[in-house]
Amino acid sequence: MFQTFKEWFWLERFWLPPQVKWSDLEDHDGLVFVKPSHLYITIPCAFGLLIVRHFFEKFIATPLAKAFGIKEEIQKVIPNAILEDFFKHSTRHPSQTDIYGLAKKCILTERQVERWFRRRRNQDRPCRMKKFQEACWRFAFYLMITVAGIAFLYDKPWVYDLWQVWNGYPRQALLPSQYWYYVLEMSFYWSLLFSLGSDVKRKDFLAHVIHHLAAISLMSFSWCANYIRSGTLVMIVHDVADIWLESAKMFSYAGWKQTCNTLFFIFSAIFLISRLIIFPFWILHCTLVVPMLYLEPFFSYIFLNLQLIVLQVLHLYWGYFILKMLKRCIFLKNIQDVRSDDEDEYEEEEDEEEEKEDATKGKGRDCLKNGLGADRHLVPNGQHGR
Repeated sequence: MFQTFKEWFWLERFWLPPQVKWSDLEDHDGLVFVKPSHLYITIPCAFGLLIVRHFFEKFIATPLAKAFGIKEEIQKVIPNAILEDFFKHSTRHPSQTDIYGLAKKCILTERQVERWFRRRRNQDRPCRMKKFQEACWRFAFYLMITVAGIAFLYDKPWVYDLWQVWNGYPRQALLPSQYWYYVLEMSFYWSLLFSLGSDVKRKDFLAHVIHHLAAISLMSFSWCANYIRSGTLVMIVHDVADIWLESAKMFSYAGWKQTCNTLFFIFSAIFLISRLIIFPFWILHCTLVVPMLYLEPFFSYIFLNLQLIVLQVLHLYWGYFILKMLKRCIFLKNIQDVRSDDEDEYEEEEDEEEEKEDATKGKGRDCLKNGLGADRHLVPNGQHGR
């Protein structure tokens, strides 16, 4: 049964233009052609990248984050059995009535109960250190793969003349640079898919799953059907913008707001140009319109373009978030990742403000105990309460 399915799956009419056979793509005269078996290596390479990522985050990203002043540990809340039981079994966000009742039970003020729940929620959230590590790893990879992509493609004629993408298709030999470009790119997306469970969760988690699966599916399909030339163009157009996004995130987590804003503006410009102009009007035109001047419509042509259209829908989805963040930056002078839970960021900032306030009050009390005012000047006897 498996053999029957395999024979049906690899029918030539699904993958190749009419009148073309798999035998036409066999290696000959020193020329190597793509084979599905070439992609098996991407799975072990993905696990290899996860190992590299672990050591990169430990020995490069973490020291870099500490140099930026990012703290690794999350402040632990004071244990309270009553509040912990309510947090785990009732709700993480108690109402004002709940807070009043819990304050009575624990002999605490309502503000102390509110602060306990806020810090308890923050304790379960990923810290800035983890976010920085993830962004730093993605930045390093996108920088490396973009430089490699430019080195692989700068001298290829189909980069400058889209007609060359289809010249001789599908009898186009595989180049070593194309092989390694695909292997690295696919391995990276496999590794991102494998690490989704442990990475920071965001509002667009499902979109990320769809994006990674669509990217892997698109690259696998384009490889098997020998759409290598158009595939490399798709990859370089996507990678070139992501460097700026991840670098902007790194500086955002480090608190360098001005640098973050500048990098985000650069990213936004490159994203809008590459994903919403070049991709639909250059890449999609190349894969959707140009082939019809050479070939008749066939299954893999239709399936390839359906996947690219799905990818373009995701571009529009993320473009919406980018424009929303630009609006926030321009009018509120602040960039915040709108994919994150807004309440999370608000609570973390509020917690930091309260800690500063408490520290100030603590210093004031210490000064008063020593006969000093809040400005550390002597207070005359009997004047403390004035």
